[in-house]
Amino acid sequence: MKNNKRHTYRQGDVLIVPVNEIPEGLHQTKKVTLAYGEVTGHHHSIVDGGAVGYAQDSTGLAEYIDVTNEFADLTHQEHDTISLPAGKYRNVIQTEYTPQELRNVAD
Repeated sequence: MKNNKRHTYRQGDVLIVPVNEIPEGLHQTKKVTLAYGEVTGHHHSIVDGGAVGYAQDSTGLAEYIDVTNEFADLTHQEHDTISLPAGKYRNVIQTEYTPQELRNVAD
């Protein structure tokens, strides 16, 4: 029996959530980068192909990912590589609360 359960994935401050569809009107990104480290310059990226990123702007960070190969490897310089199976995903950046503001977590 095949396991069709879809999983959520986390790599540092990036959360990857499966979705049924990618919203219309988004642009294909030039790179499949999900987040940049503000302090270190590290990045969460799929660099070896196998996926397409989508965002409001083609030069922006991928808000959605379509893994078109059987698997695509999400890499980061300080985290273990995660192999994402074929499917569509939303990139959710973790935020932290302070009484003054909501802000993205710096990796």
